[in-house]
Amino acid sequence: MASVAEPDPRHHTQKMTKALRDLKDHLRRDIEKVDEPRRKAMFETSAEVLGGLHEGVPGLRAEERRRLALGSLWVARETLLAPRVAV
Repeated sequence: MASVAEPDPRHHTQKMTKALRDLKDHLRRDIEKVDEPRRKAMFETSAEVLGGLHEGVPGLRAEERRRLALGSLWVARETLLAPRVAV
């Protein structure tokens, strides 16, 4: 079943940010729980990659804010330029 896309993606970005942070933290905790050096290295590398993705989210948020602002400007422009109908 297809879900209806939300026009405001901030909710999804917040969920993604939390998921990235949680998984990164989980990997960091598990580094101490494993004895195998290759597995430790895999967990450490994965946590670093997820940390980089997590750091990129503010840029994504800025892009979302810019798009939302441009969308609002477009609606305002179209409203102002719409032909007036006499009542």
